[in-house]
Amino acid sequence: MGISIQLGLSEEEFITALINREKWAQKAVYEEMYSDLLLVCLRYASNNQDALDILHDGFIKVFRNISKYKVGTSFESWMRRIMINTSIDYYRREKRRWTEDIETAHHLSAASDGAIAKMGEKEILQAIQSLSPAYRMVFNLYVIEGYSHREIADVLNINESTSRSNLVKARSKLRNIIELKKDMK
Repeated sequence: MGISIQLGLSEEEFITALINREKWAQKAVYEEMYSDLLLVCLRYASNNQDALDILHDGFIKVFRNISKYKVGTSFESWMRRIMINTSIDYYRREKRRWTEDIETAHHLSAASDGAIAKMGEKEILQAIQSLSPAYRMVFNLYVIEGYSHREIADVLNINESTSRSNLVKARSKLRNIIELKKDMK
């Protein structure tokens, strides 16, 4: 774990400090991981404020559940998993507010690599954030996190066919956004 090394501690000593709720240890984790974990949350959130809410809820879960962390495994991956799960929980809470038409799916052609290559990281993130919550969640879990449609269906409490349909629609919308940006340049 990079943080413990920077502080001159063994991983066990650092985790013990976190379990004991030592403020300096929590601050070190927060400052070291804030940017990386915010990027994870931004991919799942509709806007920056929602991403910050998810991030802060996620850090609370990290600190409350630190005793469940298994020393020797990747601490960063463990925290990332908590942020993803917190994003999914947030989506589930907010899901009641959104209605999605999942009856039709469109055949897609992949967006050209050239158009994507010309887009900056910020533009790609904005395109993903512009997706509806249902599309964004499936897109992130499938494309970025590598979940299968079966796993997505289980996590989000939807049908596998809904997962597939939402992915198709997400890709279609992203392709349209990318093409529009390409035409504007």
